[in-house]
Amino acid sequence: MKKVAVVILNWNGKKWLHKFLPSLLEHTPLDIAEIIVADNASTDHSVNFLHQHYPDIQQIHLDQNYGFTGGYNRALANLEHEYFVLLNSDIEVSKHWLEPIIELMDNDHNIAACQPKILAYNQKDHFEYAGASGGMMDWLGYPFCRGRIFHTSEKDEGQYNDARKIFWATGACMFVRGKVYHKMGGLDEHFFAHMEEIDLCWRMQNAGYDIWVEPKSVVYHVGGGTLQSDNPKKTYYNFRNNLLLIIKNQDFTKAYFIIFLRLILDGVAGLQFLFQGKFAHTWAIVQAHFAFYVQQFRYQKYRSQHNALESIYPNSILWAYFVRGKKKYRDLG
Repeated sequence: MKKVAVVILNWNGKKWLHKFLPSLLEHTPLDIAEIIVADNASTDHSVNFLHQHYPDIQQIHLDQNYGFTGGYNRALANLEHEYFVLLNSDIEVSKHWLEPIIELMDNDHNIAACQPKILAYNQKDHFEYAGASGGMMDWLGYPFCRGRIFHTSEKDEGQYNDARKIFWATGACMFVRGKVYHKMGGLDEHFFAHMEEIDLCWRMQNAGYDIWVEPKSVVYHVGGGTLQSDNPKKTYYNFRNNLLLIIKNQDFTKAYFIIFLRLILDGVAGLQFLFQGKFAHTWAIVQAHFAFYVQQFRYQKYRSQHNALESIYPNSILWAYFVRGKKKYRDLG
């Protein structure tokens, strides 16, 4: 068995497999890594395409679409590689994309997960939304990145080329230690999609592990492949999952105070959508809150396990971005 399993979870992504598998095969050292495509019951003939053009690539066929979380949990359940790489199908890798991260994790066994630098495929000198040069989190539970705050993505000028601890590694290209993934129970399938990787990274840190970014490794992400930003379902998952993320992982003494503030702030966001005429998005936030009220109780058992995390940004990213005008990570202070 090889050291690394590079696992692509595919759902109707035939065009991305056709476009990006050649560069993945070219730049992946196949002496230590094997490429596996796990298919989430695609209907676009992805499986036939792989059989015809890439018969040597291992395939895992799932009987239905289990989403990002359920799909990966089932795909990785019987794999025993030292490292898993959860790789989106809409990513173009570059030369030596794999080796720097494996070397970093080999040298520090406390690193449970790591990500490369993520640049935008359609604007390759800019950071990409889903991860940039490492995911961060503010004390209110709002995620952002080194190189991307809300919808402002910076130009990559080498300003975040240092390998360092981060708060979360992007699910678009996440390197994870296999034994730790299984130990943590994998991804939380209740999240289905959106913020599930943040939850996993937070749980890993609560268990004493570290999360890193290694920008010597670079990949290019198309992005927006699962749910487009104008889809109300994406709004629903983002708001619901963010609240569940806090109640599940935050210190007990802080969780409900933060939730109280977030309910107010989410109400403001709902009004903003309303004034913009995006009624479906306002309703999605309302639905997300009612779902949270019901679903929060399943996570009460986790609360005694929480630890204070130094990697949380101690200020409000909302205040810094919208009031102080700090659009770049390096200006946050």
